[in-house]
Amino acid sequence: MNGAHALLETLRANHVTACFANPGTSEMHFVAGLDDVPEVRAILCLFEGVATGAADGFARVSATPAATLLHLGPGLANGWANLHNARRARSPVLNIVGDHATYHGRFDAALQSDIEAVASALEGWYRRTLRAEDLAVDVADALSAAYGPPGRVATLVLPADVSWSEVPTVPPTWPVAVRPRLSQPHDDELERALEVLRRGRSALLVGGGALDAAQLELAGRVAAATSSKLIVETFPAIIDRGAGRVEPERLIYLSEFAIAQLADLEALVLVGAKVPVGFFAYPDVASQLVGSGCAVVDLAPPGTDTRAALAHLVDALRAGPIVHDAPSLVEAPTGELNVRSMAAAVGATMPEGVLVSDESNTSVVHLWGATASSPPHRWMTLTGGAIGMGLPLAVGAAVASGGRVLALESDGSMMYTPQALWTMAREGLDVTILGLSNRSYAILNLERQRVGATSDGAVSQRMLDLDSPALDLHALAASLGVPSVRVTTADELVAALRRSYATPGPMFIEVMLPKGLS
Repeated sequence: MNGAHALLETLRANHVTACFANPGTSEMHFVAGLDDVPEVRAILCLFEGVATGAADGFARVSATPAATLLHLGPGLANGWANLHNARRARSPVLNIVGDHATYHGRFDAALQSDIEAVASALEGWYRRTLRAEDLAVDVADALSAAYGPPGRVATLVLPADVSWSEVPTVPPTWPVAVRPRLSQPHDDELERALEVLRRGRSALLVGGGALDAAQLELAGRVAAATSSKLIVETFPAIIDRGAGRVEPERLIYLSEFAIAQLADLEALVLVGAKVPVGFFAYPDVASQLVGSGCAVVDLAPPGTDTRAALAHLVDALRAGPIVHDAPSLVEAPTGELNVRSMAAAVGATMPEGVLVSDESNTSVVHLWGATASSPPHRWMTLTGGAIGMGLPLAVGAAVASGGRVLALESDGSMMYTPQALWTMAREGLDVTILGLSNRSYAILNLERQRVGATSDGAVSQRMLDLDSPALDLHALAASLGVPSVRVTTADELVAALRRSYATPGPMFIEVMLPKGLS
């Protein structure tokens, strides 16, 4: 048995069931070993950013790590942006990065690079294995680190000679990762939270691991019992939504509006979330969104048992159950196709249990409201702001769940990782993709105004337009093996969505929206 087999056997023993891979020469012994370990599903991705984003999506849905297989430092660098999103989502991810043989590095071959420097910026866990007999323990250690809590990105470097070398002694059992327990909330913070919530003019800001339906119900009971606001962070990793579930108000993305949203608060209690700050800096706008007179209670930081914290508040307040209003679905729209009717079409047709991967950017304001009363579903967002997440995240979510995924993808950000469509087709994944085509970096048109860059000359405007030449998303998807249709009316979109949900496998719908913000 060589090192690659030992690694794969340890993955199998730890129930790591998916490996999103973009391999090269240094990883060929790992690739060959996949034939002998069918429990680890090997999924080929045509770009490393698809592999890392898919691992993030898998982890968000399953709360367990997937593995990536990447080719040396440049491969890790190519996947780095979506690992940044995974880090912000606190997703447990295991990167296996192949490298030159241990004796080859000193010759400074073309692909030689400082892998540790690239990995260290992820603020996770890193190790380079130097002997085949150490691989099993190193893999278990990496998985333990990935679990956290909170979840982290772990990177294990696998030199080629460690991969092909024989393991001297095969262990009777393969090591299993330790899953550390969540820390418990501190008594003094619990008492402080109760004090400020009872006082009034307060809010609960929930995020991280506190966003499943059961915990949102607890948070809703606390908010109702204390007449507090219940707010969810702007970009949750994954949140349970839909009819019969507590729907927090969402912290507004635009700093100016978020400051106004929080302005009257005397206290903010954080549960799985961080103190809210602006996504960017803007002239004459505060970076921290809560006022200086607002007391902040960090009740349950990431890695803390948020369920226990919320349950304690419910018990102490004797907070009663919530009576949910009967769901009122939006009506299926007809006529003109714009961001409002697009959102209504999504809300009117969404089936129960769908997973949403949302990289819709400027369309999200209408989508969030239009789907609040849709059948129960789960929603994932762009946690780290590094675009190119939506399609890869949908791949991982579909693999993890085996169910239907809806990917909401803007045209500009889709062009970062369109290769994910090929993987969807190859694996027969049940993904419905809305390619939202407005032929513009619409969000940047908005941001240009907000930062005070007022020039709107032809040269600067050309940097924000995507219509010369126009992108043909419909043809692009079809060329990558995904059945595709283009829609120009709300009626056509409703029909296409219903057809896609009733048909196994992926389907791409190019949604022709008015150019720019609409």
